[in-house]
Amino acid sequence: MKLANCETYKISVPSRRDHTWASKMSTPIGHHAVVRLETDDGIVGWGESPAGETWGGADMRYYGETPETVCHMVDDHLFPAINGMDPVQIGMIHTRMDKVVKGHPYAKAALDIAIYDIIGKALNRPVCDLLGGDYRDGIEVAHSLGIMPVDQCIDEATQAVAEGIKTIKCKTGLDPQRDIELVRRLREEVSESIKIRVDGNEGYGSVSEAVRVTRAQEAYDILLCEQPLMGARNLARVAERIDSPVMADESAWTMQDIIELDSLSAAQCISCYVTKPGGLYRAKQQGDLAAALGIYSDIGGSIELGIGNAANLHLGAALPNAVLPSVCPVTRPRGSQGPEIAGIYYLDDVVTEPFGFVDGKVMRPAGPGLGIEVDKDKIKEYAL
Repeated sequence: MKLANCETYKISVPSRRDHTWASKMSTPIGHHAVVRLETDDGIVGWGESPAGETWGGADMRYYGETPETVCHMVDDHLFPAINGMDPVQIGMIHTRMDKVVKGHPYAKAALDIAIYDIIGKALNRPVCDLLGGDYRDGIEVAHSLGIMPVDQCIDEATQAVAEGIKTIKCKTGLDPQRDIELVRRLREEVSESIKIRVDGNEGYGSVSEAVRVTRAQEAYDILLCEQPLMGARNLARVAERIDSPVMADESAWTMQDIIELDSLSAAQCISCYVTKPGGLYRAKQQGDLAAALGIYSDIGGSIELGIGNAANLHLGAALPNAVLPSVCPVTRPRGSQGPEIAGIYYLDDVVTEPFGFVDGKVMRPAGPGLGIEVDKDKIKEYAL
């Protein structure tokens, strides 16, 4: 079996509402790159990259990609380097990709996901089995509230909780008073039993501001404080002065980042997902290293469509330390049954079947590979 053909697509799927965070206030979600790989014996695998130009790490350590850069890198550099290789040799494929292109993890992830889809289909096994096993059949959904007025956040959170959501994630970082007020009202008006996460996306201007806001939010029982400001050293300074666990996201892209975070005692948990380290192969390594260091995780992401969401759910199934509620969307193609608000960010999807939503969890697709079928007509409909 050899890789023989690659097609890339730029697509834009309509969103239910604008979804923004401190480091992304203008570019829309749902503008993604999709990759279709085919082997010489006709097995097809699909990959997705929700690349965004404003998404990266601290101090230019990592930098923004776009669907356009992903397609360019895949078409002109990455696939030509791995064309003809056996997809089962995934480690050698990553070595080859890393030799021809420095960085560009979102482009590499799109190919990696499609390759794992192929391997799973060839072996008639789900992707999570290729990663070592299936510790869970689904991930508890943390419904994410973007940067919106507090009243709008409360209305949406109330609806999401009514549909079964047990954790709310608050995007914060731009307005300290709003951020404190939002957590207070969620705790008092929505439910005393829901878990509340806060995520500043590097938005706070100083350690003292991040500490002041978080300590005020802690009065209303928050689950964790995610990436309140930029850089591992700053995270460590915040972690010393608050009671809640600090989660690293923008500061946790690679295994080297995990080592740095641990050495600085900067984060008790990380956001681990497929795209930041460059695919399932590297993400599993990252998750295992974190577990060895006593660091636990969620399964984060960039509001993926069904292809990328399936990859994240398989990763979450295979990581024993991925125990936190996560922003994994409840994938629901147009016209299918499912929640209206809970975990819903798009009005349609490019996969044919909705993902199960049971007891607050989005369920990992069953079946070989990613366990999904891609609707080629939807790819054409939403092509840019």
